Amino acid sequence: MEAPLSAFSRRDFLKMAGYGLLGLSLPDLSQSFNKQSFDTDLQGRITEKSLWMYDEPSLKSKRVEMYWRDLILPLSGAALSDDKEAYNRIWYEVGEEGYVYSGGVQLVETLLNEPVSEVPPGGLLGEISVPFTDAHEEPDTSTAVAHRLYFETVHWITEVTIGSDGQAWYRLLDDKWNQTYYIPARYMRLIPEDELDPISPDVPDTEKLIEVNLTRQLILAYESSRLVFAARAATGSQYRSGRWTTPIGQFITSYKRPTRHMAAGDIASSGFDLPGVPWVLYITKSGISFHGTYWHNDYGRPRSHGCINLTPQAAKWLYRWTMPAVKPGKQFAYEHFGTAVRIFE
Repeated sequence: MEAPLSAFSRRDFLKMAGYGLLGLSLPDLSQSFNKQSFDTDLQGRITEKSLWMYDEPSLKSKRVEMYWRDLILPLSGAALSDDKEAYNRIWYEVGEEGYVYSGGVQLVETLLNEPVSEVPPGGLLGEISVPFTDAHEEPDTSTAVAHRLYFETVHWITEVTIGSDGQAWYRLLDDKWNQTYYIPARYMRLIPEDELDPISPDVPDTEKLIEVNLTRQLILAYESSRLVFAARAATGSQYRSGRWTTPIGQFITSYKRPTRHMAAGDIASSGFDLPGVPWVLYITKSGISFHGTYWHNDYGRPRSHGCINLTPQAAKWLYRWTMPAVKPGKQFAYEHFGTAVRIFE
């Protein structure tokens, strides 16, 4: 599953980071990946309330500067910490100034898009292609902000209109509250239907299995007992308001959505309000699911409210590989069958 380390390119790094695989065997990486420079610009968004930059890739080194949530940093490379016992040893280099811990930084890009001129009745599926953008109640930046939408979140586009700035804006559907809000259209990439084509459609679903190892915080996917996919995860954890566990047992992915606004509880006390959560695979009636995660990049340890947090790329792979398939233009698939899931410690 891992890239040949003798030719560990930026593309290899980004691919492994996208599936959460960096750190899976980090003691083995240290012989050939002590530091990796990026040959082109890459950005990182701070996901924590605050995050320190250090002069070396270590919490024991000198603090250089504190950064705050949603600050965008230019990343010049990555390095390993010397702590071989850490579940995640990856640090990102910020120019020549210092290093920030990767678990608090979302890898992002700034990609502007050509808007479409019309939207079909069923809507279009798109993802945010800039580090973040504020969604407004009307296509006008002077109106109230409904939500801040982040890179790789997924949303339903229901209309294109011209805003007060003379530019195209998309009207987005909030699938939880059945409300709408607007963003500049150039900040959203449309997702073509073939990008969501099923993976291994010729393999009978009875021969597919997802295993979730809670001790190792690892997701493994099998076809006829052959490992075809692996990704790191972040499962249920302890919070101030209580303990949120990921259930152990046998499940199926019978209910799937390409996007979901997830919200519950008091945000000031371990609650959450997360629009556009991508690639959701529900496995319990109470709402436990696999899904993409944009509010942290810290895989390999428990830190969720019971769901199985994955990188958006890893969640998207599982979304395409599992049953039932969500038909193009449909907001969900809900069936009495699905791909088998086994969760164990």
